[in-house]
This record gives sequence, C-alpha cells and structure tokens, in this order.
Amino acid sequence: MVSEKTLILDARQVQEKIKRMAFEIYEHNFKEKNVVIAGIDGQGYILAQLLLKHVQEISPLEGKLVKVSLDKLSPLQSEVTLDCELKDLKKKCIILVDDVLNTGRTFAYGMKPFLNIEVKKIETAVLVNRSHTLFPIYPQYTGYELATTIKDHVEVNLGKETAVYLLD
Repeated sequence: MVSEKTLILDARQVQEKIKRMAFEIYEHNFKEKNVVIAGIDGQGYILAQLLLKHVQEISPLEGKLVKVSLDKLSPLQSEVTLDCELKDLKKKCIILVDDVLNTGRTFAYGMKPFLNIEVKKIETAVLVNRSHTLFPIYPQYTGYELATTIKDHVEVNLGKETAVYLLD
C-alpha cells in the first residue's frame, strides 16, 4: 500500500513560520539576556538551529543551542541526554523544540533533564501542532495547527527540500 503525500507547507511557507516563531520567542523573552533553545534530536534540533539563527538576527538575545537526545519510541527504556552540562542551564529560560507535536509524549520525556535543575521557565515550540495530546503539553510557539486523524502521519523535512507533508 502506497501512502498519499499531500504538501501542507512549501519551503517559503516553512521559513515564514519559523521567522514568525522567532519574533514570538523574542516578544515573550525580551527582558531576558539569553535563552536556551533545546532541540529534540532529528528535525527538532534542525528547527532549533533555525529558530536560534532568526532570534539572533532580530534581537539582542544571546542564545545557546542544546541537543536533547532520547529514544522517541521507548523513552522510558533510554536515558534522556543533553550535549551540554546541566549547570550551564541553571536559572535560564529553556525553549524545548520539536518538529511535530502529536501526543506530547516526546516533549514530556524531553523535559526530564531540565526538571533536575532550577530554571526560570520552560516553554515549548513546534512547527506543526496536531493537537492529539495525551500528555499535558501545550506549545507556546506553533508554526502551523493541523487537524488530522490519529492515523495520519505528518512528515517535516528541514533539509535541502524543506517542506511539510501529510501522509495518509
């Protein structure tokens, strides 16, 4: 059985969404000196890199990029790791980033390391929010809201051929 691919956002639209999200991040954090943008490994980390680049272009905020690594399929069986020292994140504003928010499971487990230290706040950012949350996660920054069935799959490509597709 072959999946149908429907284009949801083209490269230009994705860039516009990311730029708007960067402005929102700055608006909500303009009193801060710096922010930590923590991307979940994979497309979430690429999105975090793009967000940080735009935030630094439009604001005086200093930003730190952090990679959050976890097994999305079995987060309880694996450790959630960061590519920096926890002490570097103390009393900072953390923005946890992933490409798609579906059930909220990945975000819930991705927050685990940040809950072991004192942080100012933790916010979440996603390019696509599917609103099928099973965990109490609501993104502060959303590029695109998409009503889908639970069986549908959203594919985000932030590489050479940037686009967002719906596979059904």
